[in-house]
Amino acid sequence: MVCLTGLFNHKKKMHMNINRTFFVCSFAILLLFAEHIAAAGWKAGTAKVKITPQEKMWLSGYASRDRAAESTTVDLWAKALVVEDASGKQAVLVTSDMIGFPKGMSDRIRAQLQARFGWDKAQVILNASHTHSGPYVADPGVFNCYHDNFNHSKEQLDMAARYARWFESQIIDLIVQATRALEPVTLSAANGVARIQVNRRNNSERDLAFQTELKGPNDFAVPVLKVCDASGRMKAIVFGYACHPTVLDGFSWSGDYPGYAQLELEKSYPEATALFFQGAGADQNPLPRRSIALAKQYGVTLAAAVERTLSEEMQELPASLRVAYQEIPLTFGAFPTDDELNEIVRTNTGYQRRWATYFLDQKKSGKPLMKTYPYPVQVWNLGGLPLFSLGGELTVSYAIGLKQRYGHNAFVMGYSNDVMAYIPSRSIIEEGGYEGATSIMAEGMPAPWTDNIETLIYDGIDALAKETDILQH
Repeated sequence: MVCLTGLFNHKKKMHMNINRTFFVCSFAILLLFAEHIAAAGWKAGTAKVKITPQEKMWLSGYASRDRAAESTTVDLWAKALVVEDASGKQAVLVTSDMIGFPKGMSDRIRAQLQARFGWDKAQVILNASHTHSGPYVADPGVFNCYHDNFNHSKEQLDMAARYARWFESQIIDLIVQATRALEPVTLSAANGVARIQVNRRNNSERDLAFQTELKGPNDFAVPVLKVCDASGRMKAIVFGYACHPTVLDGFSWSGDYPGYAQLELEKSYPEATALFFQGAGADQNPLPRRSIALAKQYGVTLAAAVERTLSEEMQELPASLRVAYQEIPLTFGAFPTDDELNEIVRTNTGYQRRWATYFLDQKKSGKPLMKTYPYPVQVWNLGGLPLFSLGGELTVSYAIGLKQRYGHNAFVMGYSNDVMAYIPSRSIIEEGGYEGATSIMAEGMPAPWTDNIETLIYDGIDALAKETDILQH
């Protein structure tokens, strides 16, 4: 009996020792795993593809154009930066020399990425530089009287549809290439400054040469994200600016001043991919303009601001990524009456008449008019850097407002994921003018936005910022 009891106690002690050893080993493995995750850092991959049309397509941006493109001044590009944080969370920024991503196109691209990679919309930013020297693209069947004013032939419309399908496939292939190029990197961020934008609502282009003082509001920030590989070699330069790419208005493909800025940076850093994103530049123009020499000048000036920022101290970002996205139902104001529409038809030509005629037909056929629009807003917490991505032609007051809320180092992108209309501030809506009122005709919206638009957008952004742990200042 004594022998059996001793044997039992001996086995019990062995079992306890084994459990203790297993616990200690497991804890050590967990610690090593946690240290590995912490030390893993960022990974990033880049890719780019030339998207200059090979056919004689119509350019987009100016209703006054009366024929297709005739030459190429600066090739058009789409570029992708895929990032992965220490936990394996991925996201992609796509930049492009395009007028904008229509909603249907954006939805199709993001649906393919969800099927291929499991990414949701929060993980994908599709930003357009908004160059007015890029190709005409539009969702089939979606009314847009600004573009319809071009009086495209069936041949041109078929050409545009072919290009749009090809472009979508190129974006998917581009992102796949970027994911395959993932490698360890560091990310650093800072803001430079460049003063090439002019508030077009407060300054007359015609009288600019005689003005001694420019009036605002403005946002002269040049946000810069530096991506370096393990050896310290520059892998990618992401930079932005808030200003319409409308220096050029001819019949030649061109990325306008952002295209020249990217060329200049890739000349200075030949192993790096330079990606330009458009900011809240809907009411900002590069002035003076209308010449290739000025487009080059503005591009070189912007590139110099980026290079200065790269050469100075930048904030290194820890490898943590949080993302959030939602579509806010922005509301339309009062719809025009039949009498008002008929008066527009009687007194106008071009896109104004087309707009009024279209909505008269809609009302006569009994089709309901849109009461709200699903407006996309997106927030990334990129290692503590607040990055805000908003759809539409975003006016500069939103950049100012978001930086007042979340700090002046924040990155603010407009023209992302869906470019459906101008996004004016409340004061611009009250003032009227193109951005506040008549632009809705050019873009096929049924009425101007309601004056609570700022409240709706900021409330949506604030909710996403809270979700991604970005604190208000």
